[in-house]
Amino acid sequence: DGIRAGGCFIAGALLSAGAGWAGMSVATDANVRTTQAADKQGLSVALRVAFTGGAVMGFTVVGLGLAGLSFFLWLMTLNRSVGELGTAEATAAKSLIAAVDSLASFGFGASSIALFARVAGGIYTKAADVGADLVGKVEMDIPEDDPRNPAVIADNVGDNVGDVAGMGADLFESFVGSIIAAATLANGNAVKVALPFWIAGAGIVASLFGFYAVSTKDGANQRQLMMALHKGVISSSVLVLAFSAIIVSQFFPGDQAAEGWKIFACIAIGLIAGILIGQATEYYTSYSFWPTQSITEAGVTGPATVIIQGLGIGMMSCVPPVLIIVATILGCNALSGDYGVAMAAVGMLSTLGVTLATDAYGPIADNAGGIAEMAELEERVRETTDALDALGNTTAATGKGFAIGSAVLTSLSLLTAFKDKAQVVSADIGDPVVLSGVLFGAMLPFLFAALTMLSVQKAAGAIIIEVRRQFATIDGLREGTAEADSDRCVAISTQSSVEEMILPGVYAVLSPLIAGLLIGPKCLTGMLGGAIASGMMLAIMMANAGGAWDNSKKYIEIEGACGGKGTTTHKACVVGDTVGDPFKDTSGPSLNILIKLMSMVSLTAAPIIRGWQDWQFWYWGLLPIGLCIIATIFVHHFYWKNTQDIAAPIDEVVKDEPLAKDVETPAAEEHIS
Repeated sequence: DGIRAGGCFIAGALLSAGAGWAGMSVATDANVRTTQAADKQGLSVALRVAFTGGAVMGFTVVGLGLAGLSFFLWLMTLNRSVGELGTAEATAAKSLIAAVDSLASFGFGASSIALFARVAGGIYTKAADVGADLVGKVEMDIPEDDPRNPAVIADNVGDNVGDVAGMGADLFESFVGSIIAAATLANGNAVKVALPFWIAGAGIVASLFGFYAVSTKDGANQRQLMMALHKGVISSSVLVLAFSAIIVSQFFPGDQAAEGWKIFACIAIGLIAGILIGQATEYYTSYSFWPTQSITEAGVTGPATVIIQGLGIGMMSCVPPVLIIVATILGCNALSGDYGVAMAAVGMLSTLGVTLATDAYGPIADNAGGIAEMAELEERVRETTDALDALGNTTAATGKGFAIGSAVLTSLSLLTAFKDKAQVVSADIGDPVVLSGVLFGAMLPFLFAALTMLSVQKAAGAIIIEVRRQFATIDGLREGTAEADSDRCVAISTQSSVEEMILPGVYAVLSPLIAGLLIGPKCLTGMLGGAIASGMMLAIMMANAGGAWDNSKKYIEIEGACGGKGTTTHKACVVGDTVGDPFKDTSGPSLNILIKLMSMVSLTAAPIIRGWQDWQFWYWGLLPIGLCIIATIFVHHFYWKNTQDIAAPIDEVVKDEPLAKDVETPAAEEHIS
């Protein structure tokens, strides 16, 4: 079993990484083609090119995820000795249960890559983005994506790393995790084990039809552009419901029909819940509606009120998604128990092919605008890409809301599967052991978010120093007669992202082992419940506040609100957008990974701690505690101790550094191509 689990882990990790790499590679090509389409063929064709680039990410994720899970489920059933149970049917059921248990390691592998892609990618992209914005737009007063800014290339690269590969790995993890959870809760029932695989396959076919439904006309406004993308999601959803009804009718004939239609209702509820969460997120983050407009209006009195209003909007935006998720859980549990809740998660993610396409479209449109600026194309091209970019900000926020909702349902199903596998009979919230676990778990998302926020600040500080240094030491850079050394900023972002993800990763993996081994499975159950609850609230608040801050700035730049670009209101909203960058692209989305990864680690470790009493083998818990302490000391000594002083004079910072103007660098055109 250990060899099987190891093979599944490696396969899950490789497939997740492969999906991210393929999507990121195609997105890089789509960036340039979107710019060219905006220049030569207009808004409609540019939208189609960007959406097609995003669709590669979406269909790669669902294709590799479903194919990998299906193959390894079949592989895990081969040559498995489960003992004699008296009947062939019982023996086959036990063999299927053992095979599905091995798939937990597949999900663990996918979670590990998702942690790297989402956290490291988020730190990479936002360090470059914050550094580029603060020095370029605020200090030097040069346009966004101006090639004179040394951090622009790193910023554009980061969009592909964090927003394409990161989101793809995140939802790959949710996609396979929901199927694994449903198959685990089927408890050896062959029909119920197969059902989530068939529903996911039907969703891929439905998403293909939805992909061809996306189109718009030149000169479309933001509402019309958003409706163009909605057509794809809605048509896919209708088709997947029809396909699901056919599948359920075939899987549950005769006397089983009533049970089958209850499960179908759970699938439909999950699918509708995903759409509603997306709509609620769109309302709070699109500048077509009051919440984001109110942040822009708050900018009249300065950046402080922009931040206050944005935080308030972010907190308020938690209400609709929570109500939707609560109603989904209660309704599905009443219809079909724990298995119904798991199938709701499968239903929500069934149209992931087209849903992820609308999300991955965003960074492609953003980079297309950057390329238009760096290539010094006509203003009309930048106006077209800005319209696509504003839509992309909203679809990215909508995608993050969808990712959070699906992560919660998936994690809840994995938690239920863990309880079954670890033989936790009850987890009474009044039990001090369980309550202690809840409190510890509720703290973890705040620790995780804090570490990622501080990492962005530290990495952005290094970028800021480098950009200031280049403007101070490269003659003619400010005037545009000299070339920036973009390689230095790319190297800083890369190194910082890898260094800064060590502690969040260690804590995420080892925290469940500390609670489970040191205290027991009841405490771990409480810990997972607390982490899911607080992680959902914090993730929604941070993602939506960041998206609203971003679009409050776009509202001024595109619609000319409050006097347009260059006003004090615009500068105030730029500050809010800069604060919101790590909120929406680093800390908020990474919390999805945290709750899913901890749930998957717990499910993988469940056979080890099955039936343990509280504190029974406490000494094993000292091992992960020791590893956490060692990792903390290591990171502090090698990475945190040696920090640069952002306020230091330029001469002091660079006295031992070679001048950038003496370093040979590729031309900007080579970077872009």
